[in-house]
Amino acid sequence: MKFIIAIIKPFKLDEVREALGALGVAGLTVSEVKGFGRQKGQTEIYRGAEYSTNMLPKVKIEIAASDELAPRVVETIQQAASTEAIGDGKIFVLELASATRIRTGETGDIAL
Repeated sequence: MKFIIAIIKPFKLDEVREALGALGVAGLTVSEVKGFGRQKGQTEIYRGAEYSTNMLPKVKIEIAASDELAPRVVETIQQAASTEAIGDGKIFVLELASATRIRTGETGDIAL
């Protein structure tokens, strides 16, 4: 099993969610986060004064997927979240040791 973490631009969330649903992803977790990468923040104007922010709003998506489905999940997120501009985000894939469905006690891929 794989644990996939994607950091994307907030306005791309609906597109990514719909694309993953069409792929057959049964569930995901979404968190609003802030961070920065190569773009090092941005300059904004508030009440006529310009100021620099070094933390940009992003959305973090977490998905547990079977080994067979994981590459397609990564490809789907990449295609749906891309604007071909700096700051599109990152996708991380980690090994997932185990998963247990609380209600039934099922484990492994069945729990996903």
